[in-house]
Amino acid sequence: MRRTAPATGRPARDGAAPPRPVRPGSPQPLGARFRVASDGTAGTNFALWAGGAEAVDLCLFDADGTETRCPLGELTHEIWHGFVPGVHPGQRYGFRVHGRWDPWTGARWNPAKLLLDPYARAVDGDFGGSRTAPRSDGRGDEEPSWGALPPEVYGHVRDWPQQHVADTVRDDRDSAPYVPKGVVVCDDDDWSDDHRPKIPWADSVIYELHVRGFTMRHPGIPERLRGTYAGLAHPAAIGHLTRLGVTAVELLPVQQFAHEDHLLRRGLRNYWGYNSIGYFAPHAAYSASGTGGQQVGEFKRMVRALHAAGIEVILDVVYNHTAEAGELGPTLSLRGVDNRGYYRLQQDPRRYADYTGCGNTLHVVQPNVLRLITDSLRYWVTEMGVDGFRFDLAAALARSMHDVDMLSPFLAVIAQDPVLRRVKLIAEPWDVGSGGYQVGAFPPLWTEWNDRYRDAVRDFWRGALPDVRDLGYRLAGSSDLYAWGGRRPYASVNFVTAHDGFTLRDLVSYERKHNEANGEGNRDGTDDNRAWNCGAEGPTDDPAVLALRRRQLRNLLTTLLLSTGVPMLVAGDELGRTQGGNNNAYCQDNETGWVDWSLPADPGWRALTELCSRLIALRHAHPVLRRRAFFSGRPQGPDGLRDLAWFTADGREMTESDWYAPTATLGMYLSGRDLPQRDERGSPVTDDSFLAVLHADPEPGRFPLPGPPWAAAYELLVDTAREDQSEPPGTRHAAGSPFLLPARSVVLFRVVHHPSGGPPSGSETG
Repeated sequence: MRRTAPATGRPARDGAAPPRPVRPGSPQPLGARFRVASDGTAGTNFALWAGGAEAVDLCLFDADGTETRCPLGELTHEIWHGFVPGVHPGQRYGFRVHGRWDPWTGARWNPAKLLLDPYARAVDGDFGGSRTAPRSDGRGDEEPSWGALPPEVYGHVRDWPQQHVADTVRDDRDSAPYVPKGVVVCDDDDWSDDHRPKIPWADSVIYELHVRGFTMRHPGIPERLRGTYAGLAHPAAIGHLTRLGVTAVELLPVQQFAHEDHLLRRGLRNYWGYNSIGYFAPHAAYSASGTGGQQVGEFKRMVRALHAAGIEVILDVVYNHTAEAGELGPTLSLRGVDNRGYYRLQQDPRRYADYTGCGNTLHVVQPNVLRLITDSLRYWVTEMGVDGFRFDLAAALARSMHDVDMLSPFLAVIAQDPVLRRVKLIAEPWDVGSGGYQVGAFPPLWTEWNDRYRDAVRDFWRGALPDVRDLGYRLAGSSDLYAWGGRRPYASVNFVTAHDGFTLRDLVSYERKHNEANGEGNRDGTDDNRAWNCGAEGPTDDPAVLALRRRQLRNLLTTLLLSTGVPMLVAGDELGRTQGGNNNAYCQDNETGWVDWSLPADPGWRALTELCSRLIALRHAHPVLRRRAFFSGRPQGPDGLRDLAWFTADGREMTESDWYAPTATLGMYLSGRDLPQRDERGSPVTDDSFLAVLHADPEPGRFPLPGPPWAAAYELLVDTAREDQSEPPGTRHAAGSPFLLPARSVVLFRVVHHPSGGPPSGSETG
């Protein structure tokens, strides 16, 4: 063991305790684990997989930054390990890994760079050192001052004059003062007092939210808790979720992430968090209680609070790439541990294979990488209490050597893992590489973000669908994509908006992106928005345009929540949140990206929230709206009713040729008779039947309501032409009578087979 002064030139403290011995310890488990040895000695076992390395130093840091280096002399199956007595929870640490510097062969070891432990369970500090400035969020007096990443955090000389070979010249400056440290954490929580909601997939309603963005402007959350896990656990935040009726929150990345240099240079930072660097650590900046390990307990308390409210916690995880980027990126962790062991390299091993658009791709075929990912996933389930995962660019994880392979090691390991196969698994089923688009291809156990649903619904309501064939599939669970291999309708996660792209309000207010604030000349973000601004680009005071936009919002939300599959809402869409036309707000950690909680003061936006809540409640109450099996479409029972039937604008049951005809109106009849499922006692499940009519035409239309045997009458439940949805319309209409469809509207009827209490109204007005 040797004791060194920090890179600032500050000498080691006088009178420091003599060096502590390093015992052999154990190669299992990886990371830092506090424990009590068999002789009663308390300390921490450290273990790091570093294939090909020549030596590993464990570096312990005092509160003043003084570093103590402890060589790990034991090597077992490429794992360097040792037990250090007297190291307790709260201790900050990192690793220095020795080996060859030969980028031409992919070797990038550099012991001058302090590396974050890939298995660190808490992280203290940020990349860039101790520069501080007044806080912008009201918590404490100072926060990191953002600027370019210091050159010391790069393994190569970043500013080498000959840039085409800059990544081959080793930088020997110490990075320790400029990088975060891992923190030893004691995990002694057995979760015995927690009760997981265990919501069946078919009953789920997902709500995608950002921990910081959801809580930063909420007036009911104390200022010191805003932007934190504790803020999301606050009754004011959970109260909104329970009133809305969602069953799960899908949190944008909360694993420790870093900010990209190009953003810091522009005075911005990564807001969404898709730039992971610590797969076991909750992101420290979202902690109100501290970053010395306290963030772990705070995250767990948040999970418990959500579970107590009946809400599951799903994490958006980024295992496809890391914050180290390509060969010109910084050396923060895995690159310095074993570059060739962790990353996919090109035929020229100096370069990185990039299936993610972020500079690198983790080499999931490698056993140690596969272990890192699955150990991390199990940790978040068993020790942090989460209920599932949404995998960013999941196709990159399913690649074997080059091609996407649904029998890949990653998918095979997940399928047989006794912990992971029981949680919710959501794939973003594409990456940016060749053959990366895999919607509908993931195996059973997996659900998928269904972007074909998004595109079809957007196109229908902006009048851009040539016919309704694709829309019919999407509304009914996308059987063309998922009715194979035992998959069910809930394999489709239906969404109209997500974190990337326009908000729902912006979708009906803008046709072009307005991303100038991102500092990239409006070149970032997709140009394929499939949006319609209702006659004016952006803000307007035209009352007709504003009324039409709100009606379109109601149409989109109603369509989503009546569709078969798992609906996903985005935080704030039910409130009318806007990003000012920015469709790529990944770096907008400000009011552009945060939920605006002042909107419900407007009766119009409050009515939108109430409609959303009522539709979710309707969905929870009626199993026909959350089917566990695909529709057959075949006649059933003595009257020959189909479980799913489609109707044209003139009230006829659709024929094959009707599917190919241009139309702006589609009727969907959902039969609740003899649903293909049984209750807990084994009894058949029956439900009401419903008729939904989607009318995207700019003119009103008369729709003849289907007569017997479909119904004797129809009770109107939802009419999106009405802004105030706090009370359902409730009027009855005779089967066979014409119903006047308002322009651009959705109407939902409950089917009445045996009307009582007087004759139906037969009215043509909605």
